[in-house]
Amino acid sequence: MSRITKRFADLKAQKRAGLVTYFMAGDPDAATSYEILKGLPAAGADLIELGMPFTDPMADGPSIQLAGQRALKGGMKLDQVFAMVKRFRAEADNDTPIVLMGYYNLVYQRGAEKFCKDAAAAGVDGLILVDLPPEEADELKPYATAAGIDTVLLTAPTTDDKRLPAVLKYSSGFVYFVSVLGITGMKSATEDSVRTHVERIRRHTRLPIGVGFGIKTPEQATAVARHADAAVVGTAIVDRVAAGLDNNGHAKPDLVPGVLAFTRTLADGVRSVRKD
Repeated sequence: MSRITKRFADLKAQKRAGLVTYFMAGDPDAATSYEILKGLPAAGADLIELGMPFTDPMADGPSIQLAGQRALKGGMKLDQVFAMVKRFRAEADNDTPIVLMGYYNLVYQRGAEKFCKDAAAAGVDGLILVDLPPEEADELKPYATAAGIDTVLLTAPTTDDKRLPAVLKYSSGFVYFVSVLGITGMKSATEDSVRTHVERIRRHTRLPIGVGFGIKTPEQATAVARHADAAVVGTAIVDRVAAGLDNNGHAKPDLVPGVLAFTRTLADGVRSVRKD
């Protein structure tokens, strides 16, 4: 059983939804981002999405684009991302699932087989590649499966019932429902819309469903937790990182505590919902 599958099984046993937190590896620098990573489980993150900095993040809004630029400027590359995860596993936490999120170009450059082996050796549990359609997933899926890595594919409001089985065929770990159309962090879905789409997806799969894009407040996370198996929060956390920078782009002393305190409010919102 993968860490992701085990974590969702544990959440189901606890009769609650989970909180999935996203931030960019290396933002604003390697040392600070590692402190964020290390502190997230205790702050209430049930799963962690770790962004892989990329020069052309076409699905990301301004906040995550800037986070990627800060990370790249600081020298964060894929090897350093793997090293961060490996250190986290050795020093801090061997239970919390880590999912790398980014773009397929990073996999392609390294080679899918080597990428998956290196990711697994570091302690990575899953991949979300926003520009990898199911029609191309055969390039990655066999190597991910062999390495014990889940492939989390995206669905959207425009993924109709005819298209959905093609996405689910290559999905494992959980299904990521992008609740609004467009780039990250710009709009938020209504609770009615989330409920309707989650119910529709459940008719096609037994995989847990995480809902993201546009969740910015504890109240919104609570609303999603009423219907989905996890609420995914990214831009709002990245914005907290940016708010903790001084005029020179360096981390102020309260940056990490501020990010973790905000995460606790999100976790409290998600955990306030009991599922029978």
